[in-house]
Amino acid sequence: MSAVHAFDVLGDPVRRRILELLVDGEQTSGAISAVIQEEFGISQPAASQHLRVLRENGFATVRPEGTRRLYAVDPTPLREVDAWLAHFRAFWSQPLDALATELARGKRERRKGSQGS
Repeated sequence: MSAVHAFDVLGDPVRRRILELLVDGEQTSGAISAVIQEEFGISQPAASQHLRVLRENGFATVRPEGTRRLYAVDPTPLREVDAWLAHFRAFWSQPLDALATELARGKRERRKGSQGS
């Protein structure tokens, strides 16, 4: 899967939210659907369709356990997205590093000021 195609899949806020729900580990399709229905106001079949898109495009795995279906994140396409984003990381890494330096400087100055009081 190309990174550009991955963004097509991840461009949908419902699918991004599903992946967020799966970050901490496997979840049943019912549990995922309940959260998605509540947060987005969509039907259970619509939530299932989003799960299917994630599964068919490699972002999620599913395994049966009795009558339940357990979904989990498959990190492979996310690694591809991360590799593609690496080309652009310099646009925000340097400014973030500079911000971290300024924040640390500010904390040092506040500590010095409170010690001198």
